[in-house]
Amino acid sequence: FHPGREVMEGKEGIIPPGYAPSAVPNSRFKTMPIPMSGTLIADVIKGYGDAALRMQRAGLDGCEIVASHGYLPGQFLNPRCNRRTDAYGGSLDNRMRFLREIVADIRSKVRPGFVAGLRISGDEKDTDTIDPLDVVEVCRRLDADGGLDYFNVIAGTSASMQGAVHIVPPMAIETGYVAPFAAAVKATVKAPVLVAGRINQPQIAEQVLASGQADMCGMTRALIADPELPNKARTGRSDDIRACVACNQACIHHTHRGYPISCIQHPETGRERTHALRSPVDRKKRVLVAGAGPAGMKAAAVAAERGHDVVLYEKGSHVGGQVLLAQLLPRRAEFGGLATNLRRECERAGVRIVLNTPVDRALVSREAPDAIVIATGGTPYWPEVEGRDSAHVVDAWQVLGGANVGSSVVIADWRPDWIGVGIAEKLAREGCRVRLCVEGLAAGELLPWYVRDQQVGVLAGLGVEVMTYARLYGIDSTTVFFQHAANGAPLVLEGADTLVLAQGNARNDTLQQELSEYSDRITVVGDALAPRTAEEAVLEGLEAALAL
Repeated sequence: FHPGREVMEGKEGIIPPGYAPSAVPNSRFKTMPIPMSGTLIADVIKGYGDAALRMQRAGLDGCEIVASHGYLPGQFLNPRCNRRTDAYGGSLDNRMRFLREIVADIRSKVRPGFVAGLRISGDEKDTDTIDPLDVVEVCRRLDADGGLDYFNVIAGTSASMQGAVHIVPPMAIETGYVAPFAAAVKATVKAPVLVAGRINQPQIAEQVLASGQADMCGMTRALIADPELPNKARTGRSDDIRACVACNQACIHHTHRGYPISCIQHPETGRERTHALRSPVDRKKRVLVAGAGPAGMKAAAVAAERGHDVVLYEKGSHVGGQVLLAQLLPRRAEFGGLATNLRRECERAGVRIVLNTPVDRALVSREAPDAIVIATGGTPYWPEVEGRDSAHVVDAWQVLGGANVGSSVVIADWRPDWIGVGIAEKLAREGCRVRLCVEGLAAGELLPWYVRDQQVGVLAGLGVEVMTYARLYGIDSTTVFFQHAANGAPLVLEGADTLVLAQGNARNDTLQQELSEYSDRITVVGDALAPRTAEEAVLEGLEAALAL
Protein backbone atom coordinates (compact mmCIF):
# COMPACT_ATOMS: atom_id res chain seq x y z
CA PHE A 1 0.00 0.00 0.00
CA HIS A 2 1.06 3.53 -0.78
CA PRO A 3 -1.40 6.42 -0.45
CA GLY A 4 0.23 8.73 -2.99
CA ARG A 5 -1.59 12.05 -2.66
CA GLU A 6 -4.19 10.60 -0.24
CA VAL A 7 -2.39 11.94 2.84
CA MET A 8 -4.33 12.77 6.02
CA GLU A 9 -1.71 13.27 8.69
CA GLY A 10 1.70 12.09 9.74
CA LYS A 11 3.91 11.64 12.73
CA GLU A 12 3.22 14.00 15.65
CA GLY A 13 0.31 15.59 13.76
CA ILE A 14 2.56 17.07 11.08
CA ILE A 15 1.25 16.82 7.51
CA PRO A 16 3.86 15.11 5.33
CA PRO A 17 4.23 15.92 1.64
CA GLY A 18 2.17 13.80 -0.70
CA TYR A 19 3.68 12.27 -3.82
CA ALA A 20 1.71 11.44 -6.95
CA PRO A 21 2.12 10.99 -10.70
CA SER A 22 1.27 14.67 -11.26
CA ALA A 23 0.53 17.84 -9.29
CA VAL A 24 -3.24 17.32 -9.29
CA PRO A 25 -4.72 18.29 -5.90
CA ASN A 26 -6.75 15.98 -3.75
CA SER A 27 -10.32 17.15 -3.15
CA ARG A 28 -10.96 15.47 0.19
CA PHE A 29 -7.73 15.93 2.16
CA LYS A 30 -6.67 19.16 0.41
CA THR A 31 -3.27 17.79 -0.54
CA MET A 32 -1.24 19.41 -3.32
CA PRO A 33 1.12 16.56 -4.25
CA ILE A 34 4.67 16.62 -5.55
CA PRO A 35 5.08 14.97 -8.97
CA MET A 36 7.19 11.84 -8.60
CA SER A 37 10.58 11.80 -10.28
CA GLY A 38 11.77 8.78 -12.22
CA THR A 39 14.15 7.95 -9.37
CA LEU A 40 11.37 8.08 -6.79
CA ILE A 41 9.11 5.92 -8.94
CA ALA A 42 11.83 3.28 -9.14
CA ASP A 43 12.40 3.48 -5.38
CA VAL A 44 8.68 3.06 -4.59
CA ILE A 45 8.36 0.11 -6.98
CA LYS A 46 11.31 -1.52 -5.19
CA GLY A 47 9.51 -0.85 -1.90
CA TYR A 48 6.51 -2.94 -2.99
CA GLY A 49 8.76 -5.91 -3.81
CA ASP A 50 10.76 -5.54 -0.60
CA ALA A 51 7.54 -5.44 1.44
CA ALA A 52 6.30 -8.65 -0.22
CA LEU A 53 9.60 -10.33 0.58
CA ARG A 54 9.36 -9.29 4.24
CA MET A 55 5.86 -10.81 4.36
CA GLN A 56 7.15 -14.05 2.91
CA ARG A 57 10.01 -14.17 5.45
CA ALA A 58 7.49 -13.52 8.23
CA GLY A 59 5.65 -16.69 7.22
CA LEU A 60 2.73 -15.25 5.29
CA ASP A 61 1.46 -17.08 2.21
CA GLY A 62 0.87 -14.03 0.07
CA CYS A 63 0.21 -10.32 -0.27
CA GLU A 64 -2.25 -7.98 -1.93
CA ILE A 65 -1.34 -4.90 -3.94
CA VAL A 66 -3.75 -2.06 -3.12
CA ALA A 67 -4.60 -0.24 -6.34
CA SER A 68 -8.14 0.55 -5.19
CA HIS A 69 -9.78 3.69 -3.79
CA GLY A 70 -7.63 6.19 -5.65
CA TYR A 71 -4.38 5.22 -3.91
CA LEU A 72 -1.03 5.49 -5.68
CA PRO A 73 -1.30 2.72 -8.31
CA GLY A 74 -4.85 3.90 -9.03
CA GLN A 75 -3.57 7.46 -9.44
CA PHE A 76 -1.21 6.27 -12.16
CA LEU A 77 -4.10 4.49 -13.91
CA ASN A 78 -6.42 7.51 -13.75
CA PRO A 79 -5.82 9.94 -16.67
CA ARG A 80 -7.34 12.77 -14.61
CA CYS A 81 -4.62 12.32 -11.96
CA ASN A 82 -1.84 11.19 -14.25
CA ARG A 83 -0.86 13.95 -16.67
CA ARG A 84 2.68 12.76 -17.22
CA THR A 85 4.28 12.93 -20.65
CA ASP A 86 6.98 10.30 -19.99
CA ALA A 87 6.77 6.50 -20.13
CA TYR A 88 4.39 6.43 -17.13
CA GLY A 89 1.68 8.66 -18.63
CA GLY A 90 -0.52 9.07 -21.67
CA SER A 91 -1.73 5.79 -23.14
CA LEU A 92 -3.34 3.08 -21.02
CA ASP A 93 -0.27 0.91 -21.46
CA ASN A 94 1.93 3.71 -20.15
CA ARG A 95 -0.39 4.40 -17.22
CA MET A 96 -0.29 0.68 -16.39
CA ARG A 97 3.50 0.60 -16.41
CA PHE A 98 3.84 1.53 -12.71
CA LEU A 99 1.53 -1.30 -11.65
CA ARG A 100 3.09 -3.83 -14.03
CA GLU A 101 6.56 -3.04 -12.69
CA ILE A 102 5.30 -3.49 -9.12
CA VAL A 103 4.01 -6.95 -9.98
CA ALA A 104 7.26 -7.83 -11.74
CA ASP A 105 9.37 -6.61 -8.81
CA ILE A 106 7.36 -8.71 -6.36
CA ARG A 107 7.65 -11.80 -8.55
CA SER A 108 11.40 -11.33 -8.89
CA LYS A 109 11.85 -11.42 -5.11
CA VAL A 110 9.40 -13.98 -3.69
CA ARG A 111 9.43 -17.75 -4.02
CA PRO A 112 7.27 -19.59 -6.56
CA GLY A 113 3.81 -20.20 -5.12
CA PHE A 114 3.76 -17.04 -3.02
CA VAL A 115 0.35 -15.50 -3.72
CA ALA A 116 0.11 -11.98 -5.13
CA GLY A 117 -3.31 -10.42 -5.72
CA LEU A 118 -4.60 -7.02 -6.76
CA ARG A 119 -7.31 -4.94 -5.13
CA ILE A 120 -8.92 -2.49 -7.53
CA SER A 121 -12.05 -0.31 -7.64
CA GLY A 122 -14.36 -1.48 -10.40
CA ASP A 123 -16.04 1.92 -10.24
CA GLU A 124 -14.60 4.80 -8.22
CA LYS A 125 -18.09 6.37 -7.96
CA ASP A 126 -16.87 9.88 -8.69
CA THR A 127 -16.48 12.27 -11.61
CA ASP A 128 -12.70 12.67 -11.95
CA THR A 129 -11.99 8.95 -12.18
CA ILE A 130 -10.83 6.22 -14.46
CA ASP A 131 -13.54 4.81 -16.73
CA PRO A 132 -14.93 1.51 -15.36
CA LEU A 133 -14.43 -0.01 -18.84
CA ASP A 134 -10.75 0.89 -18.59
CA VAL A 135 -10.59 -0.87 -15.22
CA VAL A 136 -11.84 -4.06 -16.86
CA GLU A 137 -9.25 -3.67 -19.62
CA VAL A 138 -6.49 -3.10 -17.05
CA CYS A 139 -7.45 -6.35 -15.32
CA ARG A 140 -7.57 -8.21 -18.65
CA ARG A 141 -4.07 -7.09 -19.59
CA LEU A 142 -2.63 -7.81 -16.14
CA ASP A 143 -4.23 -11.24 -16.17
CA ALA A 144 -2.65 -11.92 -19.56
CA ASP A 145 0.73 -10.96 -18.10
CA GLY A 146 0.37 -13.86 -15.69
CA GLY A 147 1.83 -12.26 -12.58
CA LEU A 148 -1.32 -12.08 -10.45
CA ASP A 149 -3.13 -14.91 -8.68
CA TYR A 150 -6.45 -13.13 -8.14
CA PHE A 151 -8.34 -9.86 -8.49
CA ASN A 152 -10.21 -8.28 -5.57
CA VAL A 153 -12.90 -5.89 -6.83
CA ILE A 154 -14.32 -3.10 -4.69
CA ALA A 155 -15.84 0.37 -5.30
CA GLY A 156 -15.09 3.99 -4.44
CA THR A 157 -12.18 6.36 -4.10
CA SER A 158 -10.57 8.19 -1.21
CA ALA A 159 -10.12 11.26 -3.37
CA SER A 160 -13.58 12.80 -2.84
CA MET A 161 -16.38 12.80 -0.28
CA GLN A 162 -18.71 11.31 -2.87
CA GLY A 163 -16.37 8.46 -3.71
CA ALA A 164 -15.07 7.84 -0.19
CA VAL A 165 -18.53 6.81 1.02
CA HIS A 166 -17.96 3.54 -0.84
CA ILE A 167 -14.79 2.68 1.07
CA VAL A 168 -17.04 1.60 3.95
CA PRO A 169 -20.56 1.92 2.52
CA PRO A 170 -23.28 2.74 5.07
CA MET A 171 -26.65 1.01 5.43
CA ALA A 172 -28.31 3.40 2.98
CA ILE A 173 -26.44 1.60 0.17
CA GLU A 174 -27.85 -1.72 -0.98
CA THR A 175 -26.17 -4.99 -0.07
CA GLY A 176 -23.97 -6.76 -2.62
CA TYR A 177 -23.95 -3.75 -4.94
CA VAL A 178 -20.34 -4.20 -6.09
CA ALA A 179 -20.99 -7.67 -7.52
CA PRO A 180 -21.84 -6.44 -11.06
CA PHE A 181 -18.42 -4.75 -11.30
CA ALA A 182 -16.77 -7.98 -10.17
CA ALA A 183 -18.77 -9.87 -12.79
CA ALA A 184 -17.43 -7.59 -15.52
CA VAL A 185 -13.87 -8.36 -14.44
CA LYS A 186 -14.57 -12.07 -14.04
CA ALA A 187 -15.87 -12.25 -17.61
CA THR A 188 -12.48 -11.09 -18.93
CA VAL A 189 -9.88 -12.79 -16.68
CA LYS A 190 -8.88 -16.36 -15.91
CA ALA A 191 -7.67 -15.72 -12.35
CA PRO A 192 -10.18 -15.97 -9.47
CA VAL A 193 -12.17 -12.83 -8.66
CA LEU A 194 -13.03 -11.70 -5.13
CA VAL A 195 -15.64 -9.08 -4.28
CA ALA A 196 -16.56 -7.12 -1.15
CA GLY A 197 -18.84 -4.22 -0.23
CA ARG A 198 -22.01 -4.56 1.89
CA ILE A 199 -21.97 -8.36 1.93
CA ASN A 200 -23.14 -8.88 5.51
CA GLN A 201 -24.98 -12.22 5.41
CA PRO A 202 -23.97 -15.66 4.11
CA GLN A 203 -27.06 -15.87 1.91
CA ILE A 204 -26.02 -12.67 0.10
CA ALA A 205 -22.57 -14.14 -0.48
CA GLU A 206 -24.13 -17.37 -1.74
CA GLN A 207 -26.25 -15.44 -4.24
CA VAL A 208 -23.15 -13.68 -5.58
CA LEU A 209 -21.30 -16.99 -5.96
CA ALA A 210 -24.26 -18.89 -7.40
CA SER A 211 -24.81 -16.21 -10.04
CA GLY A 212 -21.19 -16.53 -11.14
CA GLN A 213 -20.35 -12.90 -10.41
CA ALA A 214 -17.34 -13.77 -8.25
CA ASP A 215 -15.39 -16.72 -6.85
CA MET A 216 -15.10 -15.48 -3.26
CA CYS A 217 -16.71 -12.81 -1.07
CA GLY A 218 -14.97 -10.56 1.44
CA MET A 219 -16.82 -9.71 4.65
CA THR A 220 -15.03 -7.27 6.95
CA ARG A 221 -17.61 -5.48 9.10
CA ALA A 222 -19.74 -8.63 9.10
CA LEU A 223 -16.96 -10.42 11.01
CA ILE A 224 -16.38 -7.45 13.30
CA ALA A 225 -20.06 -7.72 14.28
CA ASP A 226 -19.96 -11.51 14.55
CA PRO A 227 -16.56 -13.22 14.46
CA GLU A 228 -18.34 -16.59 14.52
CA LEU A 229 -20.38 -15.89 11.36
CA PRO A 230 -18.59 -18.48 9.18
CA ASN A 231 -18.91 -21.19 11.82
CA LYS A 232 -22.59 -20.41 12.40
CA ALA A 233 -23.27 -20.55 8.66
CA ARG A 234 -21.31 -23.78 8.27
CA THR A 235 -23.24 -25.51 11.07
CA GLY A 236 -26.71 -24.32 10.02
CA ARG A 237 -27.13 -21.67 12.72
CA SER A 238 -27.88 -18.75 10.42
CA ASP A 239 -30.59 -17.44 12.76
CA ASP A 240 -27.91 -16.91 15.40
CA ILE A 241 -25.78 -14.66 13.17
CA ARG A 242 -25.47 -11.11 14.46
CA ALA A 243 -25.76 -9.30 11.14
CA CYS A 244 -23.83 -6.07 10.65
CA VAL A 245 -26.18 -3.10 10.20
CA ALA A 246 -23.53 -0.90 8.50
CA CYS A 247 -23.90 1.94 11.00
CA ASN A 248 -20.09 2.48 10.82
CA GLN A 249 -20.08 3.93 14.33
CA ALA A 250 -17.65 1.77 16.27
CA CYS A 251 -15.62 0.31 13.40
CA ILE A 252 -14.41 2.83 10.80
CA HIS A 253 -15.54 5.81 12.91
CA HIS A 254 -13.30 4.61 15.73
CA THR A 255 -10.43 4.37 13.26
CA HIS A 256 -11.00 7.90 11.99
CA ARG A 257 -10.99 9.16 15.58
CA GLY A 258 -7.77 7.30 16.42
CA TYR A 259 -9.33 4.51 18.52
CA PRO A 260 -9.27 0.71 18.15
CA ILE A 261 -12.18 -0.76 16.20
CA SER A 262 -15.18 -2.35 17.86
CA CYS A 263 -18.90 -2.82 17.11
CA ILE A 264 -21.96 -1.20 18.65
CA GLN A 265 -23.70 -4.59 18.67
CA HIS A 266 -20.70 -6.58 19.81
CA PRO A 267 -18.46 -4.46 22.03
CA GLU A 268 -16.46 -7.59 22.79
CA THR A 269 -14.73 -6.97 19.47
CA GLY A 270 -11.53 -5.10 20.25
CA ARG A 271 -11.89 -5.97 23.94
CA GLU A 272 -11.49 -9.73 23.67
CA ARG A 273 -9.10 -10.12 26.60
CA THR A 274 -11.44 -8.43 29.05
CA HIS A 275 -15.00 -8.35 27.75
CA ALA A 276 -15.26 -11.55 25.72
CA LEU A 277 -14.60 -13.75 28.74
CA ARG A 278 -17.78 -15.46 29.97
CA SER A 279 -16.68 -16.95 33.26
CA PRO A 280 -19.47 -19.04 34.83
CA VAL A 281 -20.87 -17.50 38.00
CA ASP A 282 -19.89 -18.80 41.42
CA ARG A 283 -23.33 -18.02 42.83
CA LYS A 284 -26.48 -17.94 40.75
CA LYS A 285 -28.42 -14.72 41.31
CA ARG A 286 -31.92 -13.60 40.53
CA VAL A 287 -31.39 -10.65 38.20
CA LEU A 288 -34.13 -8.20 37.20
CA VAL A 289 -33.51 -5.97 34.20
CA ALA A 290 -35.84 -3.01 33.72
CA GLY A 291 -36.08 -1.86 30.10
CA ALA A 292 -35.58 -3.88 26.93
CA GLY A 293 -33.64 -1.37 24.88
CA PRO A 294 -30.10 -2.17 23.70
CA ALA A 295 -28.55 -1.72 27.16
CA GLY A 296 -31.11 -3.87 28.94
CA MET A 297 -31.08 -6.66 26.37
CA LYS A 298 -27.30 -6.89 26.33
CA ALA A 299 -27.16 -6.96 30.13
CA ALA A 300 -29.84 -9.64 30.30
CA ALA A 301 -28.32 -11.84 27.59
CA VAL A 302 -24.80 -11.84 29.04
CA ALA A 303 -25.97 -12.28 32.65
CA ALA A 304 -28.07 -15.29 31.65
CA GLU A 305 -25.26 -16.70 29.53
CA ARG A 306 -23.02 -16.64 32.60
CA GLY A 307 -25.59 -18.66 34.58
CA HIS A 308 -27.80 -16.14 36.36
CA ASP A 309 -31.60 -16.41 36.48
CA VAL A 310 -32.64 -13.33 34.49
CA VAL A 311 -36.01 -11.71 33.87
CA LEU A 312 -36.25 -8.75 31.49
CA TYR A 313 -39.22 -6.41 31.88
CA GLU A 314 -40.35 -4.00 29.15
CA LYS A 315 -43.20 -1.54 29.58
CA GLY A 316 -43.97 -1.52 25.85
CA SER A 317 -45.24 -4.23 23.55
CA HIS A 318 -41.92 -4.75 21.75
CA VAL A 319 -38.27 -4.92 22.70
CA GLY A 320 -35.81 -2.49 21.16
CA GLY A 321 -36.23 0.88 22.85
CA GLN A 322 -35.14 3.80 20.68
CA VAL A 323 -33.95 1.38 17.99
CA LEU A 324 -37.63 1.03 17.08
CA LEU A 325 -37.70 4.77 16.36
CA ALA A 326 -34.40 4.89 14.51
CA GLN A 327 -35.50 2.22 12.05
CA LEU A 328 -38.47 4.39 10.99
CA LEU A 329 -36.24 7.02 9.42
CA PRO A 330 -35.65 6.88 5.66
CA ARG A 331 -33.08 4.27 4.59
CA ARG A 332 -32.41 3.23 8.20
CA ALA A 333 -34.68 0.21 8.47
CA GLU A 334 -31.64 -2.04 8.72
CA PHE A 335 -30.77 -0.45 12.07
CA GLY A 336 -33.70 -2.42 13.48
CA GLY A 337 -31.47 -5.47 13.16
CA LEU A 338 -29.79 -4.32 16.38
CA ALA A 339 -32.99 -5.12 18.30
CA THR A 340 -33.54 -8.38 16.40
CA ASN A 341 -30.00 -9.57 17.07
CA LEU A 342 -30.04 -8.67 20.76
CA ARG A 343 -33.41 -10.35 21.28
CA ARG A 344 -32.00 -13.50 19.70
CA GLU A 345 -29.07 -13.34 22.14
CA CYS A 346 -31.55 -13.11 25.02
CA GLU A 347 -33.61 -16.04 23.77
CA ARG A 348 -30.55 -18.21 23.21
CA ALA A 349 -29.28 -17.46 26.73
CA GLY A 350 -32.63 -18.30 28.36
CA VAL A 351 -33.74 -14.82 29.43
CA ARG A 352 -37.40 -14.59 30.45
CA ILE A 353 -38.87 -11.56 28.64
CA VAL A 354 -42.02 -9.94 30.02
CA LEU A 355 -43.67 -7.27 27.82
CA ASN A 356 -46.30 -4.63 28.60
CA THR A 357 -45.12 -4.51 32.20
CA PRO A 358 -43.47 -1.41 33.66
CA VAL A 359 -41.18 -1.99 36.61
CA ASP A 360 -42.12 -0.27 39.86
CA ARG A 361 -41.39 -0.69 43.54
CA ALA A 362 -44.21 -3.20 44.05
CA LEU A 363 -42.96 -5.45 41.25
CA VAL A 364 -39.43 -5.38 42.59
CA SER A 365 -40.72 -6.26 46.03
CA ARG A 366 -42.56 -9.29 44.62
CA GLU A 367 -39.60 -10.45 42.53
CA ALA A 368 -37.06 -9.94 45.34
CA PRO A 369 -34.08 -9.88 42.95
CA ASP A 370 -30.49 -10.14 44.09
CA ALA A 371 -29.44 -7.59 41.46
CA ILE A 372 -31.27 -4.94 39.46
CA VAL A 373 -30.14 -3.42 36.17
CA ILE A 374 -32.00 -0.22 35.32
CA ALA A 375 -32.06 0.42 31.58
CA THR A 376 -35.18 2.55 31.27
CA GLY A 377 -33.66 4.88 28.68
CA GLY A 378 -34.54 8.52 28.19
CA THR A 379 -37.13 10.87 26.77
CA PRO A 380 -36.83 13.85 24.39
CA TYR A 381 -35.36 16.92 26.01
CA TRP A 382 -37.40 20.11 25.66
CA PRO A 383 -35.34 23.23 26.42
CA GLU A 384 -36.90 26.24 28.07
CA VAL A 385 -37.06 28.71 25.18
CA GLU A 386 -39.17 31.83 24.92
CA GLY A 387 -42.52 31.26 23.19
CA ARG A 388 -42.37 27.46 23.35
CA ASP A 389 -45.87 27.11 24.82
CA SER A 390 -47.55 29.51 22.38
CA ALA A 391 -46.26 28.08 19.08
CA HIS A 392 -46.51 24.77 17.28
CA VAL A 393 -43.59 22.74 18.63
CA VAL A 394 -43.07 18.98 18.42
CA ASP A 395 -40.11 16.73 19.06
CA ALA A 396 -38.51 14.17 16.76
CA TRP A 397 -40.25 11.24 18.44
CA GLN A 398 -43.63 12.87 17.83
CA VAL A 399 -42.80 13.39 14.16
CA LEU A 400 -42.06 9.68 13.84
CA GLY A 401 -45.36 9.03 15.56
CA GLY A 402 -47.23 10.93 12.85
CA ALA A 403 -47.57 14.44 14.30
CA ASN A 404 -48.88 17.08 11.90
CA VAL A 405 -46.17 19.59 11.04
CA GLY A 406 -47.61 21.67 8.22
CA SER A 407 -45.79 22.56 5.03
CA SER A 408 -42.85 24.61 6.36
CA VAL A 409 -40.66 23.15 9.09
CA VAL A 410 -37.64 24.34 11.04
CA ILE A 411 -35.60 21.66 12.82
CA ALA A 412 -33.49 22.75 15.79
CA ASP A 413 -30.69 20.16 15.87
CA TRP A 414 -28.63 20.49 19.07
CA ARG A 415 -26.62 17.31 18.68
CA PRO A 416 -25.93 16.98 14.98
CA ASP A 417 -26.23 13.22 14.69
CA TRP A 418 -28.57 10.91 12.76
CA ILE A 419 -31.79 12.25 14.30
CA GLY A 420 -31.80 15.77 12.85
CA VAL A 421 -30.69 14.74 9.37
CA GLY A 422 -33.05 11.76 9.41
CA ILE A 423 -36.08 13.83 10.34
CA ALA A 424 -35.07 16.41 7.72
CA GLU A 425 -34.97 13.76 5.02
CA LYS A 426 -38.28 12.25 6.10
CA LEU A 427 -40.14 15.56 6.04
CA ALA A 428 -38.53 16.70 2.79
CA ARG A 429 -39.59 13.47 1.11
CA GLU A 430 -43.12 14.13 2.38
CA GLY A 431 -43.17 17.47 0.58
CA CYS A 432 -42.29 19.91 3.37
CA ARG A 433 -40.02 22.87 3.05
CA VAL A 434 -37.30 21.94 5.54
CA ARG A 435 -34.75 24.19 7.20
CA LEU A 436 -32.26 22.23 9.30
CA CYS A 437 -30.58 24.47 11.89
CA VAL A 438 -27.56 22.79 13.40
CA GLU A 439 -25.79 23.85 16.58
CA GLY A 440 -22.50 22.68 15.13
CA LEU A 441 -20.16 22.88 12.17
CA ALA A 442 -22.16 20.74 9.74
CA ALA A 443 -25.29 18.67 9.37
CA GLY A 444 -24.57 15.23 10.83
CA GLU A 445 -21.28 16.49 12.25
CA LEU A 446 -21.01 13.73 14.88
CA LEU A 447 -21.84 10.90 12.49
CA PRO A 448 -19.20 8.63 10.97
CA TRP A 449 -17.73 10.40 7.96
CA TYR A 450 -19.14 8.13 5.29
CA VAL A 451 -22.62 8.15 6.87
CA ARG A 452 -22.53 11.94 7.20
CA ASP A 453 -21.30 12.65 3.68
CA GLN A 454 -23.80 10.31 2.08
CA GLN A 455 -26.63 11.81 4.11
CA VAL A 456 -25.63 15.41 3.41
CA GLY A 457 -25.61 14.63 -0.30
CA VAL A 458 -29.13 13.26 -0.06
CA LEU A 459 -30.39 16.32 1.83
CA ALA A 460 -28.87 18.64 -0.77
CA GLY A 461 -30.63 16.71 -3.51
CA LEU A 462 -33.94 17.09 -1.66
CA GLY A 463 -33.54 20.85 -1.31
CA VAL A 464 -33.13 20.89 2.47
CA GLU A 465 -31.74 24.25 3.62
CA VAL A 466 -28.97 23.86 6.20
CA MET A 467 -27.92 26.56 8.66
CA THR A 468 -24.90 25.88 10.88
CA TYR A 469 -23.74 27.50 14.15
CA ALA A 470 -27.43 27.92 15.06
CA ARG A 471 -28.36 27.88 18.76
CA LEU A 472 -32.10 27.87 19.48
CA TYR A 473 -33.30 31.03 21.23
CA GLY A 474 -37.08 31.42 20.86
CA ILE A 475 -40.20 31.08 18.75
CA ASP A 476 -43.49 32.80 17.99
CA SER A 477 -46.43 31.73 15.82
CA THR A 478 -44.54 31.87 12.50
CA THR A 479 -40.92 32.72 13.30
CA VAL A 480 -38.06 30.79 14.92
CA PHE A 481 -35.19 32.70 16.49
CA PHE A 482 -31.62 31.42 16.77
CA GLN A 483 -28.31 32.87 17.90
CA HIS A 484 -25.11 32.39 15.96
CA ALA A 485 -23.21 30.01 18.25
CA ALA A 486 -19.87 31.70 17.59
CA ASN A 487 -20.77 35.40 17.87
CA GLY A 488 -24.27 35.58 19.36
CA ALA A 489 -25.77 37.43 16.40
CA PRO A 490 -29.50 36.87 15.80
CA LEU A 491 -30.60 34.41 13.12
CA VAL A 492 -34.26 34.81 12.23
CA LEU A 493 -36.25 32.23 10.22
CA GLU A 494 -39.69 33.39 9.18
CA GLY A 495 -42.61 31.52 7.66
CA ALA A 496 -42.38 28.42 9.86
CA ASP A 497 -45.46 26.32 10.58
CA THR A 498 -43.70 24.06 13.05
CA LEU A 499 -40.52 23.89 15.08
CA VAL A 500 -39.21 20.34 15.41
CA LEU A 501 -36.93 19.75 18.39
CA ALA A 502 -33.97 17.45 17.99
CA GLN A 503 -32.39 18.52 21.26
CA GLY A 504 -31.15 15.22 22.60
CA ASN A 505 -32.65 13.23 25.45
CA ALA A 506 -33.10 13.58 29.19
CA ARG A 507 -32.47 10.49 31.29
CA ASN A 508 -35.39 8.64 32.79
CA ASP A 509 -34.36 8.33 36.44
CA THR A 510 -37.83 7.82 37.95
CA LEU A 511 -37.30 4.14 38.74
CA GLN A 512 -33.88 4.74 40.23
CA GLN A 513 -35.34 7.27 42.64
CA GLU A 514 -38.26 5.00 43.46
CA LEU A 515 -35.93 2.13 44.33
CA SER A 516 -33.57 4.11 46.52
CA GLU A 517 -33.78 1.47 49.27
CA TYR A 518 -32.28 -1.06 46.80
CA SER A 519 -29.35 1.16 45.86
CA ASP A 520 -26.76 -1.44 46.87
CA ARG A 521 -28.21 -3.87 44.30
CA ILE A 522 -28.72 -1.42 41.41
CA THR A 523 -26.64 -0.78 38.31
CA VAL A 524 -27.83 1.94 35.92
CA VAL A 525 -26.86 1.71 32.25
CA GLY A 526 -27.46 3.42 28.92
CA ASP A 527 -29.56 6.56 28.60
CA ALA A 528 -30.99 5.98 32.08
CA LEU A 529 -27.48 6.75 33.32
CA ALA A 530 -26.64 9.49 30.81
CA PRO A 531 -28.17 9.97 27.34
CA ARG A 532 -25.69 9.02 24.61
CA THR A 533 -25.82 6.46 21.79
CA ALA A 534 -26.55 2.77 21.30
CA GLU A 535 -22.81 2.07 21.41
CA GLU A 536 -22.45 3.20 25.02
CA ALA A 537 -25.72 1.52 25.97
CA VAL A 538 -24.69 -1.92 24.73
CA LEU A 539 -21.19 -1.64 26.21
CA GLU A 540 -22.53 -0.63 29.61
CA GLY A 541 -25.07 -3.46 29.50
CA LEU A 542 -22.25 -5.90 28.82
CA GLU A 543 -20.06 -4.50 31.60
CA ALA A 544 -22.92 -4.58 34.08
CA ALA A 545 -23.53 -8.27 33.33
CA LEU A 546 -19.85 -9.17 33.61
CA ALA A 547 -19.70 -7.50 37.02
CA LEU A 548 -22.60 -9.50 38.52
